[in-house]
Amino acid sequence: MDYGTLPRGRHRLSREQVAASQRDRLFQSMTELVAERGYARCSVADVLKRARVSRETFYELFADKQSCFLGAYQRAADRILAAVAAALAGDGPPLDRFDRALRVYLEELAGDGPRARVFLLEVHAVGPDAAAHRYAVQRGFVELISDLLLADDRWRRLPDPAFACRMLVGGIAGLVSGKVATGEHAALPALRPSIVDHVGSLLRAAGPARPVRRPGRSGGSSPC
Repeated sequence: MDYGTLPRGRHRLSREQVAASQRDRLFQSMTELVAERGYARCSVADVLKRARVSRETFYELFADKQSCFLGAYQRAADRILAAVAAALAGDGPPLDRFDRALRVYLEELAGDGPRARVFLLEVHAVGPDAAAHRYAVQRGFVELISDLLLADDRWRRLPDPAFACRMLVGGIAGLVSGKVATGEHAALPALRPSIVDHVGSLLRAAGPARPVRRPGRSGGSSPC
């Protein structure tokens, strides 16, 4: 695999560009090696060899193996969160936007098995700091989905909308992790219809949607 090594000899790249290239190669190497061997069996020396980066450079960029792993994890999380947020930002009813965002999320993971394994499974082997990191990322997903579904008054009518959202995101994480653990990451998009149907059933159980009311020109309210 081409790791985008820097040109030999003199070049016009700034120190920041060089460091960014080295950091990217280390993240990529870390992700691939942890997916192949597991976090415990992946050493800094292994990462350096694959990334073609010196030990001195590694320790200029990271304090230790764990900090490199957490950087790679956060890079993957940021990419997926950004893709999901972009899908949610489109037009349409909340359930349709949820459907779009879920499709993007599942396709992102299905398209990169190593990253999916690291993102969902290997992070648990790293220790308490990584667990806290993972929970923070999951809270980010909960906030995105909660803001979306609360735009539907039927979701707001559920006994505990916040808890329902946490259950939804946690359930999705469990289903996805199960597929990845058994090597079925390519089949992740097939989960989407059942998940969307489940959310739809919760909305339907809350009763018919009520029209949004906005102030009218005369100062009263009119259905929109």
